[in-house]
Amino acid sequence: MSPLLLVTLCVSALYGWVAWRLQRTPLFKMACVALPLALLAHGALIYQSVLGQGDIRLGFGNSLSTILWLTALTYWLSSKGTPLARIQSWVSGLAALSVLGMLVFTEAHVIPSSQALSLRMHLVVSFLAYGLLAVAALHAVLMTMLEKQLHRGGMLQNGAPPLLTLEAMLFRTIGIGFALLTLSVFSGVFFSEELFGKPVQISHKTVFAILSWLVFGGLLLGRHFRGWRGRTALVWTITGFTLLLLAYLGTQFVLEVILRR
Repeated sequence: MSPLLLVTLCVSALYGWVAWRLQRTPLFKMACVALPLALLAHGALIYQSVLGQGDIRLGFGNSLSTILWLTALTYWLSSKGTPLARIQSWVSGLAALSVLGMLVFTEAHVIPSSQALSLRMHLVVSFLAYGLLAVAALHAVLMTMLEKQLHRGGMLQNGAPPLLTLEAMLFRTIGIGFALLTLSVFSGVFFSEELFGKPVQISHKTVFAILSWLVFGGLLLGRHFRGWRGRTALVWTITGFTLLLLAYLGTQFVLEVILRR
C-alpha cells in the first residue's frame, strides 16, 4: 500500500470516527483534537492533488473534496461560539466520503501554470463561496428538522441554540457567501478570456451559476424589504444551493464521470 493511499484512508477514517462519535455523544471533547488533525491532513492531500505537480489539476474528485474540506473548515472556524454537533457530524461524514472520492474519481483537467495567478484567485473565491453556502444549506436542513420537531410538540436537542439564533447565523453565512459568489460569477463572466483563454460562452454552468446568484440575491432582498424568514427562507436557500451544485459539480460529474470527456 502506497503512503499516499494509506494517508487518504486514515483521513477518511478519522473524519468518519468524528462523525460517528458526534452522533452518539454531541459533547464529544476529542473532536476538538481529532477534527483539526483531519482538516490539516485533508488540506495537504488536496494541495498535493491540485497543485502538487506545478500546474493546476482540477477534476470532479478533487473539486468535490476541496469544496467539502472548505465546508468543514468554514464550519469549524465559525461555530466556536455556537457549536452544533449534528451539523458537524454531517459535515465530517460528507468530508470522509469526499476523501475516498479522490481515489475513485481521478480524472483531472490540467491548467498550465502560466494561467495560474488569475485563475487561482477565481478558484479560491469560487470554492469559498461553495463552502459557505454549503454550510448555509446544511443549516437550512437542520432548521427544517427542528421546526418540524417543535410543531409535533417535541423538545430541541440538548445544546441546540434557539431557532432565531440559527436564523441569524443562516443569513450571516448567506450574506458572506453571496458576496463571494458575486465575485466568482462576475469574474468568470467578464474576465473569461483572461482566466480561461476564451470569451465567455453560454453554457449549463454559466446559466445555473447565474440562476443561483439570482436566487440568493432575491432571498437577501426579500429578507431586507419583506422580512422573509422561516420556511420561505429555507426553501430559497436549498433551491439556491441546489442550482449552485448543478452549475459546477453537476456539470463536472456529467462530463467526466458519465460522458468521459
